[in-house]
Amino acid sequence: MTVVTSSLSEDQEKKLLSLFGHVRLHLLYKASVHGFTAEAFHDRCDIQGPTLVAAYNKAGFVFGAYTSKDFAQSEEAVTDEEAFLYSIGAGGQRPLRVACNNGQSAFTDEPTGPNFGALVFLPEDKPEIQSNPGTGFNFQPAEMHGTDLALTEFEVYRVEGLGGLLTKPWRNVQCTAERKQQLMKTIQDYKPDIRAVSQAKVLLVGPVGAGKSSFFNSINSAFRGHMTSQAISGTAGKSVTTQFRTFSIKAGKSGKTLPLVLCDTMGLEDNAESGLDMEDLVNIYKGHVQDRYQFSSSAPLQADAPGYKKHVNLNDMIHCVVYVIDTCKVSVLSDKMLEKLAAIRKKTNQLGIPQILLMTKVDEACPLVAEDLKNVYHSIYIQRKAQELSASLGIPLTCVLPVKNYSQELDLDLSTDVLLFSAVQQMLNYADSFFENQVVDEQEVDDQAELYTSGKIGT
Repeated sequence: MTVVTSSLSEDQEKKLLSLFGHVRLHLLYKASVHGFTAEAFHDRCDIQGPTLVAAYNKAGFVFGAYTSKDFAQSEEAVTDEEAFLYSIGAGGQRPLRVACNNGQSAFTDEPTGPNFGALVFLPEDKPEIQSNPGTGFNFQPAEMHGTDLALTEFEVYRVEGLGGLLTKPWRNVQCTAERKQQLMKTIQDYKPDIRAVSQAKVLLVGPVGAGKSSFFNSINSAFRGHMTSQAISGTAGKSVTTQFRTFSIKAGKSGKTLPLVLCDTMGLEDNAESGLDMEDLVNIYKGHVQDRYQFSSSAPLQADAPGYKKHVNLNDMIHCVVYVIDTCKVSVLSDKMLEKLAAIRKKTNQLGIPQILLMTKVDEACPLVAEDLKNVYHSIYIQRKAQELSASLGIPLTCVLPVKNYSQELDLDLSTDVLLFSAVQQMLNYADSFFENQVVDEQEVDDQAELYTSGKIGT
C-alpha cells in the first residue's frame, strides 16, 4: 500500500484554504502515483462530493478548479454556481479566483479528464492541459498558468466542510489537572474481577499507519512523565510492526507496573493476502501467540510451530479489542478495508470480546482541534466522523473515542493526557465486561494459573 502525500507546500495549502470557509482538503488522487489517465481519475474521484483539482507546472503555478457537484460520468453539462477556477503563482500574491460566467455550465461530466471548458485537464490521457479562456470562465493565460500547458503533477482533493464548533459539546470531558490525576489513580488501582487474572490484556487492531504503536508510546509517555518510544512506529506504507508484542506500562521509571497490557500487532492492509491474517488474529485472541512472535507472510501460525502457546488460561487471552482508525482517512476507507474490519468485528463478537474504536490524529483532521485540543468534543467535523465510523463499522457511538497521540512534541500536554487516560479507563471498563461474562470456577482458575506459571504443564 503506497503512502500518497500532497505536493502542496504549506503556503500553497493556506492560500487554497483561504478561498473557502472552514474546510480541510483530503487527497484522493495523485497522477504521478495513480496515472495521468481519465480512468485513474474517475476511479478515485467519482461520487466524492465537492472536489478541487490542482495542476502543477514547471513555471511554478498551482492552478485548477473547484466544483461542489459530483463527477459521475453522466455526459451532461453541469451547472454549479459555487464552481470557480483558481491559480497560485510562484510569487507571494493572493490567489486568483475566477467565477463561472452567468448562465453557463461549470464543467462537462464526461468519462475524460476534468473538463471545465476554459481548462481541460489530461486531454487524451496526456500530462497537460488545454486552455480556452472565455469558455465558461474568463481569465488571462499568463495569470492562470503562465502559458505553460505541460503538467509536472496533477492532484484531486475532496473538500470537506468542518462545520465550525458546537455551542454545547457532544461529550463532556474535563481537561483539568485534577481530572488527569483522578484518571491516573483509577487506572493504577484497577483490579480485574477474576482473582486469577492480574492484568487486563488489550489488543490494538487497525490499518497500517493508523497509530497503534504510537498510542502505546503515548500512554507510556504520559505515565512515565516524559517522551518514550518503546514500540517501533513510523509512516511507512507497509506495517512497521511485524511481530506480536505485549507491552507493560510503569507509573514512572521505577514505578509500579500498571494492571494493563497493551498488545500490538501487524497493521491491516487492503490486500487479502497482506497484513494481519484472520487465523493469526484468532490465535492472539485465544492467547496462543507468544510475545515477539514473528508473523509469516506465507501462512498463519500453526499449533505445532514455534511461537504457539498450547496451554493457556484467562491471563493469556485478549480481554478487550481496540480498533485504531486515522480520523483523516475515515471517509476514504476502501471497501476492502471495511469488509476486513467487518469480518474481524464479526469474529470478535462471536468470541464475546468487547470492542472500542479509537479515532487518532484528530488534530490533523480538524484545524479547529489543532488550535486547541479542548475543541475536540465541540468540533462538528470530529462528531460527524465519529458518527460515520459508528455507522460504517456497526460500533455504538459510545464506543468511539477521539484521541491524539504524541508525535512531534517534546513535552507532555494536559489535554492530550486526559483524552489518552479516558480511553484507557474505557478499555478497563470493557475488560470488566469480558470478565463478568466468564463462567468460571475461581478455584479451578487459580489452580490452572498456578500450574501454568510454575511450568508444570507444557507450553
